Amino acid sequence: MGNNSQKSSAVQRLYNTYPFPPEPLLDEPPPGYNWRWNWTAAYNFCTARKPPRQNIRILDAGCGTGVGTEYLIMLNPDAKIVGIDLSEKALEIAQQRCQKSGVAANHKASIDFHHLNLENAAELSGEFDLINCVGVLHHLPDPIAGIQALAKKLAPGGIFHIFVYAELGRREIQLMQQAIAFLQGDKQGDYKDGVFVGRKLFELLPENNRIVKREKERWSLENQRDESFADMYVHPQETDYNIDTLFQLIEASGLEFIGFSNPQYWELERLIGESDELMERANKLSDRQRYRLTELLDPENITHYEFFLGKPPLTKIDWSKDELLLTAIPELHPCLYGWPSQSLLNYDYQPVNLTDAEYQFLQECKGNKTVQEILTKVSLELEGVRSLQKRQLVILNPSNI
Repeated sequence: MGNNSQKSSAVQRLYNTYPFPPEPLLDEPPPGYNWRWNWTAAYNFCTARKPPRQNIRILDAGCGTGVGTEYLIMLNPDAKIVGIDLSEKALEIAQQRCQKSGVAANHKASIDFHHLNLENAAELSGEFDLINCVGVLHHLPDPIAGIQALAKKLAPGGIFHIFVYAELGRREIQLMQQAIAFLQGDKQGDYKDGVFVGRKLFELLPENNRIVKREKERWSLENQRDESFADMYVHPQETDYNIDTLFQLIEASGLEFIGFSNPQYWELERLIGESDELMERANKLSDRQRYRLTELLDPENITHYEFFLGKPPLTKIDWSKDELLLTAIPELHPCLYGWPSQSLLNYDYQPVNLTDAEYQFLQECKGNKTVQEILTKVSLELEGVRSLQKRQLVILNPSNI
């Protein structure tokens, strides 16, 4: 058996022992939403417009126990969805999850599960408009082979959502992983023993220990479950990235980098914005240099990267032209919590307070009324409409493109 095959088998054994994620099965649909799994919201984030169609194909690559898959079904009722994973046990739970909650029966979306490694995605028929790959590529023996295999299955004009680990914010995890491996010795690969060793270490280390402090501050709540503890501390295969190595992975995919889906973290203004001189210097850097500078200055809060890639042709719309904006048809963003109200949570669960005019405009976003038609009833300037679009409170559908 080749080295990569051995590593894949080790990962498969881990997830058959500790299926992940360990969220309980529910008798009802899952609560809330993750906007990255909503086709309309994700496409709007990537292109600044409503997608031209809803009857798409979605691939959940490395679906695990189906936590994300269940949301993909619920949030995309017109889609055909395929979930793949290397763990038979995780797939079994994924199927149970989608049946037990009722999303598989109560939504028009169809779902098929396949026992398949990501690297073998070519065995799937057809192409996919949206590929979701969360927490998987960094566990492959060859992440580049994995991302290239998935990139070939992305349809032209499609988008690819990825989540991989960042090394700077996971330093203490790396230290504990190595410590557990030393103490396991020839028992490495016995994941239950690994959990025992890890938990015993956390009991024995002093409270002011750096690894213990980080665990208590960041991870302890989720790590109460052995499945999560094992996934974090006794995983047999993990690649952690920094900005430089991340973009090597992205470039190997042959796809276009669209952007990070948590843009707030990457705003240098929050770190050095009080100095005009330093901001002026930073603005002379390339995008990638600014990304690297941000993670160097704020390493504790960069535990992972979440981003979108796209396959051309995928054109972002510029709403700066008045004639284009006036003829657009606006609708409410599908991921708003607390609507209708002037105080609500946006797509990222951040609080938003609407002005009277903004609230009135959003109330008129129904049917097929254009921006121009709505503005005859509402006292809002075009810049106010652009602000609503930029903040992703409305999604615009161009009527003449």
